[in-house]
Amino acid sequence: MLRACGHTGPVKSPTFALVEIYVISRIYWYHFDFYRFKFPEEFLDAGLGEYFRDDAVCLVEWPQKAAGYLPPPDLVVSLHFAEKGRRIEVSAASTEGRECLKALTSREPPGAG
Repeated sequence: MLRACGHTGPVKSPTFALVEIYVISRIYWYHFDFYRFKFPEEFLDAGLGEYFRDDAVCLVEWPQKAAGYLPPPDLVVSLHFAEKGRRIEVSAASTEGRECLKALTSREPPGAG
């Protein structure tokens, strides 16, 4: 997703840092990984709620580990193993998510045309 939006730098896993921050154009992207949470309340203890704003994009791995504290998602992206690779499944979970998904699926794929 970051590459598709023009990010050319490294993309690191936030497993130990909890969040990696990227700025693309004027949009802040926050990539979270809650895999190491033992309790959902760790989300509050870490003060992560302030990142979830209307002017930011929050990508969350392992959201169930912060259940009850995250705002509802706009899009749900699921990766599944498929033979020698992975299959991606994207579904909309809000009006904003449906608009975003519609815009993404109406774009011409890279290299087409």
